[in-house]
Amino acid sequence: MTKEPIKGDGWAAASIDDLGDGPGFRKVRSALGVTAFGVNAVVLPPGFTSRRHFHERQQELYLVLRGELEFQLGEDRHTLGPGGLVRVDPATVRALRNTSDTEEAVYFCVGGEGGYVGRDGQVPD
Repeated sequence: MTKEPIKGDGWAAASIDDLGDGPGFRKVRSALGVTAFGVNAVVLPPGFTSRRHFHERQQELYLVLRGELEFQLGEDRHTLGPGGLVRVDPATVRALRNTSDTEEAVYFCVGGEGGYVGRDGQVPD
């Protein structure tokens, strides 16, 4: 069951499970009002392989949250479990496969273009 995010002045919060049911995309960016970069969570059904794709400009960072995913990156394959991270440059052709025949896999993907901001944190008065 989809639940609305909790929102305050300058923030929003939700869980991935609050953003949808079953396999598919969880639209994190739109649900939480993220404007600085693209971000989604994706639930892959058992044995599912995503379509091969690449990007024109967007670098992506994947984080495996649940299950085990095989990343096909060009001609290379790497399998990662929870906590696994993969950075992929725009032109690299990629696909993801849930290696389980019985369990869903969940990953989080952040994408963008433009570069590093630097350490700009400040302590409030």
